[in-house]
Amino acid sequence: MPSVPNKITLNEIRESLYAAVVSDALDAAGLRAQSCATPLRNLTGGADVLVGRAKTTLWEDLDGEDSEPYKLELEAVDSCQPDDIFIAAAHGSNRSGIWGELLTTASRNRGCVGAIVDGSVRDTAAMREMKFPVFARGANVCDSLHRQRVAAIDIPVEIGGLVFNPGDLVIADGDGIVVVPQGVETEVIRAAWEKVHAENITRDSIREGMSATDAYEKYGIL
Repeated sequence: MPSVPNKITLNEIRESLYAAVVSDALDAAGLRAQSCATPLRNLTGGADVLVGRAKTTLWEDLDGEDSEPYKLELEAVDSCQPDDIFIAAAHGSNRSGIWGELLTTASRNRGCVGAIVDGSVRDTAAMREMKFPVFARGANVCDSLHRQRVAAIDIPVEIGGLVFNPGDLVIADGDGIVVVPQGVETEVIRAAWEKVHAENITRDSIREGMSATDAYEKYGIL
């Protein structure tokens, strides 16, 4: 099995890891509430596995006019850093499409690599053309103006029972979303790296004719 790099980079995580194997490593570390299967799906393509750091925003529905339209929303986008994933915790609201082509363009210019929206988005065709991964509940043609707004940025937020702290490592793919707390990131990612390479050995052995039972008894991987 290949040796584990001294420091596993985000690009190496993107190339070698995926949500399920990181979820398994979190489970093994006793952190069983860091993964979730949600109704959020990648609506725009762009990456099989989205990997980056949480840039968090909390959204609220509006009952009247917004006196400062888009204020915190724009502040959050303009403060994105390279490898950030924009997290929009909007309580699953379908009042409007809170993320679209312009915010994608602006955030990508800052180095943002994707968005996870617990709500609806719009301009999906344009974002698909841009190959910018956006996980969301669905699409809504309506603008967020006077319908929804950002209430707070860079605070812990929750989506589907999963807590995102600013700067946490986030891995999302077709199986679900995983959040790795910064305090355990090194050990968990190393464990996931070792597991995925051990899984490769197990898979190859089964392909060569070893039974699943014998492979599990030999390698302890399933």
